[in-house]
Amino acid sequence: MKSRTTILISIVLALFVASMDTTIMNTTMPIIAKSLGGFEFFAWPFASYMIATTVLAPVAGRLSDLFGRKRVFAFGIILFLIGSILCGVSQTMVQLVIFRGIQGVGAGFMMPFPAIIAGDLFSVEKRGKIQALGTSMWGLSAVIAPLLGAFFVEYMTWRWIFFINIPICILTLLTLLPYKEEYTPKKARIDYIGALLFTIGVSELLLATVVESNQILYVSVGAIFIIAFYFFEKKQASPLVPLFIVKDRTIRWMNINGFLGWAALFGTASYIPLFLQDITKLSVFQSGIALLGTALGWISASVPAGKWILKFGYRRLFIIGSILLATSGVFLAFLHEGNGFWYVFFVLMIQGFAFGLLSTTGVIGAQQLVEPHEKGISTSFMMFARNIGTAIGVTIMGAILTRSEDFMSGIHHIFLYGLIGSMIALFTTFFIKDRTADRVPGGKI
Repeated sequence: MKSRTTILISIVLALFVASMDTTIMNTTMPIIAKSLGGFEFFAWPFASYMIATTVLAPVAGRLSDLFGRKRVFAFGIILFLIGSILCGVSQTMVQLVIFRGIQGVGAGFMMPFPAIIAGDLFSVEKRGKIQALGTSMWGLSAVIAPLLGAFFVEYMTWRWIFFINIPICILTLLTLLPYKEEYTPKKARIDYIGALLFTIGVSELLLATVVESNQILYVSVGAIFIIAFYFFEKKQASPLVPLFIVKDRTIRWMNINGFLGWAALFGTASYIPLFLQDITKLSVFQSGIALLGTALGWISASVPAGKWILKFGYRRLFIIGSILLATSGVFLAFLHEGNGFWYVFFVLMIQGFAFGLLSTTGVIGAQQLVEPHEKGISTSFMMFARNIGTAIGVTIMGAILTRSEDFMSGIHHIFLYGLIGSMIALFTTFFIKDRTADRVPGGKI
């Protein structure tokens, strides 16, 4: 029990520090760019972190299946720590971009493990509570990170937005040490070529979402590498991404639903604060508090989700979650200047509940419907599908906003896109089929 407690502390801290560094630079990047020079690289510290984190998560999941959770997780923490130190001592923007990439690799190795290790240690009923705890870290970091960044810039130096990670990472490692791993790795040859093809392909596709020109070239190169990766993986005895992820109907449609749902409306958190600050004239802090509606709804769904799975099955919960997501899209599509804090908070609570239900049900399904030695890649690939959806969705929303005549028409077009996308995601739930859950003791599914 003591081992479980310490590992729980470790994975929650890891998720908190990795999620915090996703947003902590939002308020401080203008100061950093002015300090280091090189405004032409303004967007790249964000991009290098996002790309590395997204690409490496499935690789980390697969490596944990082959070598065990503890050592791969610890490697990610150490790499994140090194990247944070290097970011803090950066002297140029180019250095910061490179070091943020290193930090992102570490974050990519860290982020899948709260769900993966929870799947090893806890029952289905308790797993929702563990994921809810992790979700609360995302909600907490969404509010704390920008405020903390502003505090360091105002009273200390921007470099402390990276140095603050040092004690947190050390504590994360210390609480990981007592963990006695219950999963027995299945040894196999590492698919280096597959990992390289996958990394290049996905990186090129993600680059297309952040560059301002030659997007078609990046997409084309990325598509070529992904196709090459697929055909290469078909011939491998121990592929990086096992083909059951594509062939298994339930898991396939869960991943498709995650991709579409996250592409449709997960980017809401990036644009709702703009509406609250520019139209309703709320402060940065107040708009951040509004986002807690998402976290509150998410936690409300995540905590009981494990028990609901045993009672209702995956398919029903996916349908309900997708209906609620589309409902939030309807409310957002009718957003106007007269809507204030409480309207937005209420809508985000509905949306958070939907995402919490879909996220927890999907992760548990990805774990319960595969063999133990496939749990890491199955879990991390589901997260990967959602992350890719988020990146594409935010890019589409940004393009819609910049091409609109005015801000409010852009907001309406953004959420109309989100509504249509969420309706398509709802359609995919009818292809999800519950299977006999012989790996879920006492379950009906």
